[in-house]
Amino acid sequence: MHRFEELAFEQTPMGELTLRRRFEEAIDADVFEVRLGDEYLMSSLFTVAEEELAHLGLAAVDEALGDALDIVVGGLGLGYTAVAALESPRVASMTVIDALPAVIHWHSRQLLPASERLMADTRTRLAHADFFALMRGEPGAIVDVPERFHAILLDVDHSPHHQLDPSHADLYTVEGLRRLTRHLHPGGVFALWSDDEPEDEFLDRLRAVFAHVEGYRIAFPNPITGGESTNGVYVATLSFAPESGRATA
Repeated sequence: MHRFEELAFEQTPMGELTLRRRFEEAIDADVFEVRLGDEYLMSSLFTVAEEELAHLGLAAVDEALGDALDIVVGGLGLGYTAVAALESPRVASMTVIDALPAVIHWHSRQLLPASERLMADTRTRLAHADFFALMRGEPGAIVDVPERFHAILLDVDHSPHHQLDPSHADLYTVEGLRRLTRHLHPGGVFALWSDDEPEDEFLDRLRAVFAHVEGYRIAFPNPITGGESTNGVYVATLSFAPESGRATA
Protein backbone atom coordinates (compact mmCIF):
# COMPACT_ATOMS: atom_id res chain seq x y z
CA MET A 1 0.00 0.00 0.00
CA HIS A 2 1.34 3.47 -0.97
CA ARG A 3 1.41 5.69 2.13
CA PHE A 4 2.21 8.84 0.17
CA GLU A 5 2.02 9.83 -3.50
CA GLU A 6 2.62 13.18 -5.17
CA LEU A 7 0.00 13.46 -7.91
CA ALA A 8 0.94 16.87 -9.33
CA PHE A 9 3.46 19.64 -8.81
CA GLU A 10 3.70 23.07 -10.41
CA GLN A 11 5.56 26.30 -9.82
CA THR A 12 3.08 29.19 -9.66
CA PRO A 13 3.38 32.96 -9.10
CA MET A 14 2.22 32.35 -5.51
CA GLY A 15 4.66 29.51 -4.82
CA GLU A 16 5.01 25.75 -5.28
CA LEU A 17 1.62 24.09 -5.72
CA THR A 18 1.45 20.42 -4.78
CA LEU A 19 -1.34 17.87 -4.90
CA ARG A 20 -0.70 14.71 -2.95
CA ARG A 21 -2.52 11.63 -1.78
CA ARG A 22 -1.65 9.85 1.45
CA PHE A 23 -3.12 7.04 3.50
CA GLU A 24 -4.53 8.23 6.82
CA GLU A 25 -4.70 5.49 9.43
CA ALA A 26 -7.15 7.44 11.62
CA ILE A 27 -9.90 6.96 9.02
CA ASP A 28 -8.44 3.95 7.17
CA ALA A 29 -8.68 5.76 3.84
CA ASP A 30 -6.78 7.93 1.40
CA VAL A 31 -6.69 11.68 1.97
CA PHE A 32 -6.05 14.26 -0.76
CA GLU A 33 -4.15 17.41 0.24
CA VAL A 34 -3.08 20.62 -1.46
CA ARG A 35 -0.08 22.69 -0.38
CA LEU A 36 0.98 26.11 -1.61
CA GLY A 37 4.57 26.66 -0.59
CA ASP A 38 4.76 25.79 3.10
CA GLU A 39 1.03 26.23 3.72
CA TYR A 40 -1.66 23.58 3.69
CA LEU A 41 -4.54 24.94 1.62
CA MET A 42 -7.07 22.14 1.89
CA SER A 43 -7.63 18.51 2.72
CA SER A 44 -10.32 15.99 1.81
CA LEU A 45 -10.22 14.98 5.47
CA PHE A 46 -12.17 18.14 6.39
CA THR A 47 -14.90 19.13 3.94
CA VAL A 48 -17.93 19.83 6.16
CA ALA A 49 -17.57 23.61 6.22
CA GLU A 50 -16.79 23.82 2.49
CA GLU A 51 -20.00 21.94 1.76
CA GLU A 52 -21.93 24.06 4.26
CA LEU A 53 -20.74 27.15 2.40
CA ALA A 54 -22.81 25.98 -0.56
CA HIS A 55 -25.76 24.72 1.46
CA LEU A 56 -26.10 27.83 3.65
CA GLY A 57 -25.40 30.25 0.83
CA LEU A 58 -27.99 28.78 -1.52
CA ALA A 59 -30.55 28.31 1.24
CA ALA A 60 -30.42 32.08 1.78
CA VAL A 61 -31.42 32.87 -1.82
CA ASP A 62 -35.00 34.09 -1.61
CA GLU A 63 -37.65 32.04 -3.43
CA ALA A 64 -38.65 35.24 -5.19
CA LEU A 65 -35.49 34.91 -7.31
CA GLY A 66 -36.90 31.74 -8.86
CA ASP A 67 -35.64 28.25 -9.58
CA ALA A 68 -33.10 28.96 -12.32
CA LEU A 69 -30.21 30.39 -10.35
CA ASP A 70 -26.92 31.46 -11.89
CA ILE A 71 -24.14 31.12 -9.32
CA VAL A 72 -20.40 31.62 -9.19
CA VAL A 73 -17.92 29.80 -6.97
CA GLY A 74 -14.65 31.60 -6.28
CA GLY A 75 -11.97 28.97 -5.73
CA LEU A 76 -12.18 25.47 -7.19
CA GLY A 77 -9.80 23.63 -4.87
CA LEU A 78 -10.77 20.01 -4.26
CA GLY A 79 -14.24 20.72 -5.64
CA TYR A 80 -16.38 20.05 -2.57
CA THR A 81 -18.14 23.43 -2.47
CA ALA A 82 -18.97 23.23 -6.17
CA VAL A 83 -20.28 19.66 -5.97
CA ALA A 84 -22.40 20.57 -2.93
CA ALA A 85 -23.88 23.48 -4.88
CA LEU A 86 -24.84 21.13 -7.70
CA GLU A 87 -27.03 19.21 -5.25
CA SER A 88 -29.52 22.06 -5.48
CA PRO A 89 -32.06 21.65 -8.30
CA ARG A 90 -32.48 25.45 -8.26
CA VAL A 91 -28.99 25.92 -9.76
CA ALA A 92 -29.22 26.44 -13.52
CA SER A 93 -25.60 27.40 -14.14
CA MET A 94 -22.44 27.35 -12.05
CA THR A 95 -19.23 29.13 -13.02
CA VAL A 96 -16.21 28.10 -10.95
CA ILE A 97 -13.31 30.56 -11.09
CA ASP A 98 -9.75 29.69 -10.14
CA ALA A 99 -6.55 31.68 -10.65
CA LEU A 100 -4.42 28.54 -10.94
CA PRO A 101 -4.80 26.65 -14.23
CA ALA A 102 -3.16 23.62 -12.62
CA VAL A 103 -6.15 23.18 -10.30
CA ILE A 104 -8.56 23.21 -13.23
CA HIS A 105 -6.32 20.70 -15.00
CA TRP A 106 -6.44 18.35 -11.98
CA HIS A 107 -10.20 18.12 -12.31
CA SER A 108 -10.07 17.81 -16.09
CA ARG A 109 -7.81 14.80 -15.56
CA GLN A 110 -10.19 13.58 -12.82
CA LEU A 111 -7.44 13.24 -10.24
CA LEU A 112 -9.72 14.04 -7.29
CA PRO A 113 -12.71 12.29 -5.71
CA ALA A 114 -15.11 15.10 -6.66
CA SER A 115 -13.84 15.50 -10.22
CA GLU A 116 -16.12 13.06 -12.02
CA ARG A 117 -19.30 14.45 -10.47
CA LEU A 118 -18.17 18.01 -11.12
CA MET A 119 -17.13 17.53 -14.73
CA ALA A 120 -20.11 15.36 -15.71
CA ASP A 121 -22.69 18.02 -14.80
CA THR A 122 -23.62 20.17 -17.79
CA ARG A 123 -24.35 23.14 -15.48
CA THR A 124 -20.63 23.44 -14.63
CA ARG A 125 -18.19 25.79 -16.29
CA LEU A 126 -14.60 26.11 -15.07
CA ALA A 127 -12.92 29.44 -15.77
CA HIS A 128 -9.26 30.38 -15.34
CA ALA A 129 -9.32 33.93 -13.99
CA ASP A 130 -8.49 36.07 -10.97
CA PHE A 131 -11.75 36.19 -8.99
CA PHE A 132 -10.65 39.27 -7.04
CA ALA A 133 -9.76 41.21 -10.20
CA LEU A 134 -13.14 40.27 -11.69
CA MET A 135 -14.95 41.61 -8.64
CA ARG A 136 -13.10 44.92 -9.01
CA GLY A 137 -14.18 45.19 -12.63
CA GLU A 138 -17.51 45.66 -14.35
CA PRO A 139 -19.93 42.73 -14.67
CA GLY A 140 -19.71 40.65 -17.83
CA ALA A 141 -15.93 40.23 -18.09
CA ILE A 142 -16.13 36.49 -18.82
CA VAL A 143 -17.62 35.60 -22.20
CA ASP A 144 -20.72 33.36 -22.20
CA VAL A 145 -21.15 33.74 -18.44
CA PRO A 146 -24.07 35.70 -16.90
CA GLU A 147 -23.25 39.32 -16.09
CA ARG A 148 -24.82 38.99 -12.64
CA PHE A 149 -25.37 36.11 -10.29
CA HIS A 150 -27.95 35.07 -7.73
CA ALA A 151 -25.22 33.79 -5.40
CA ILE A 152 -21.46 34.21 -5.02
CA LEU A 153 -19.73 31.51 -2.95
CA LEU A 154 -16.11 32.27 -2.05
CA ASP A 155 -13.47 29.93 -0.62
CA VAL A 156 -9.97 31.11 -1.49
CA ASP A 157 -8.31 32.81 1.49
CA HIS A 158 -7.83 31.43 5.00
CA SER A 159 -10.01 34.20 6.42
CA PRO A 160 -10.93 37.85 5.77
CA HIS A 161 -7.79 38.80 7.73
CA HIS A 162 -5.42 36.12 6.42
CA GLN A 163 -5.16 36.21 2.63
CA LEU A 164 -3.12 33.97 0.36
CA ASP A 165 -2.02 37.04 -1.57
CA PRO A 166 -1.98 40.72 -0.52
CA SER A 167 -3.92 41.67 -3.67
CA HIS A 168 -6.99 39.95 -2.21
CA ALA A 169 -7.26 42.22 0.82
CA ASP A 170 -9.32 45.00 -0.77
CA LEU A 171 -12.31 42.71 -1.34
CA TYR A 172 -12.84 42.41 2.42
CA THR A 173 -13.19 46.17 2.92
CA VAL A 174 -16.55 47.92 2.84
CA GLU A 175 -15.69 49.45 -0.53
CA GLY A 176 -14.56 46.09 -1.89
CA LEU A 177 -17.79 44.46 -0.77
CA ARG A 178 -19.77 47.23 -2.45
CA ARG A 179 -17.91 46.55 -5.70
CA LEU A 180 -18.74 42.85 -5.35
CA THR A 181 -22.47 43.61 -5.09
CA ARG A 182 -22.46 44.93 -8.67
CA HIS A 183 -22.07 41.29 -9.73
CA LEU A 184 -25.20 40.21 -7.82
CA HIS A 185 -28.86 40.50 -8.71
CA PRO A 186 -30.91 42.50 -6.19
CA GLY A 187 -31.67 40.08 -3.37
CA GLY A 188 -28.58 38.00 -4.22
CA VAL A 189 -26.32 36.30 -1.69
CA PHE A 190 -22.61 36.48 -0.92
CA ALA A 191 -21.31 33.58 1.19
CA LEU A 192 -17.74 33.20 2.42
CA TRP A 193 -15.80 30.32 4.02
CA SER A 194 -13.27 31.08 6.74
CA ASP A 195 -10.80 28.92 8.61
CA ASP A 196 -11.73 30.99 11.69
CA GLU A 197 -15.09 31.30 13.35
CA PRO A 198 -17.09 34.42 12.37
CA GLU A 199 -15.58 37.64 13.68
CA ASP A 200 -17.57 40.71 14.75
CA GLU A 201 -15.37 43.14 12.84
CA PHE A 202 -16.04 41.51 9.47
CA LEU A 203 -19.73 40.96 10.29
CA ASP A 204 -19.98 44.73 10.84
CA ARG A 205 -18.38 45.39 7.44
CA LEU A 206 -20.88 43.07 5.78
CA ARG A 207 -23.76 44.81 7.59
CA ALA A 208 -22.62 48.14 6.13
CA VAL A 209 -23.35 46.76 2.65
CA PHE A 210 -25.89 43.94 2.88
CA ALA A 211 -29.47 43.86 4.16
CA HIS A 212 -29.16 40.68 6.21
CA VAL A 213 -26.00 39.06 7.58
CA GLU A 214 -25.40 35.83 9.47
CA GLY A 215 -22.23 34.25 10.80
CA TYR A 216 -22.22 30.48 11.30
CA ARG A 217 -19.88 28.44 13.47
CA ILE A 218 -19.38 25.11 11.71
CA ALA A 219 -18.21 22.32 14.02
CA PHE A 220 -17.06 18.89 12.85
CA PRO A 221 -15.19 15.92 14.33
CA ASN A 222 -11.42 15.85 13.92
CA PRO A 223 -10.25 12.23 13.63
CA ILE A 224 -6.61 13.26 14.06
CA THR A 225 -7.07 14.92 17.45
CA GLY A 226 -10.11 12.94 18.50
CA GLY A 227 -11.82 16.23 19.31
CA GLU A 228 -13.78 18.91 17.50
CA SER A 229 -12.62 21.50 14.99
CA THR A 230 -14.45 24.57 13.76
CA ASN A 231 -14.60 26.83 10.72
CA GLY A 232 -16.82 29.75 9.89
CA VAL A 233 -19.27 30.66 7.14
CA TYR A 234 -20.56 34.19 6.52
CA VAL A 235 -23.83 34.62 4.60
CA ALA A 236 -24.89 38.10 3.46
CA THR A 237 -28.05 38.93 1.51
CA LEU A 238 -28.34 42.01 -0.68
CA SER A 239 -31.35 44.29 -0.52
CA PHE A 240 -33.97 43.91 -3.24
CA ALA A 241 -33.89 47.70 -3.67
CA PRO A 242 -31.75 48.39 -6.78
CA GLU A 243 -28.83 50.80 -6.58
CA SER A 244 -29.45 51.39 -2.88
CA GLY A 245 -25.78 52.03 -2.10
CA ARG A 246 -26.21 50.89 1.48
CA ALA A 247 -28.58 48.05 2.23
CA THR A 248 -31.25 48.38 4.88
CA ALA A 249 -32.37 45.63 7.17
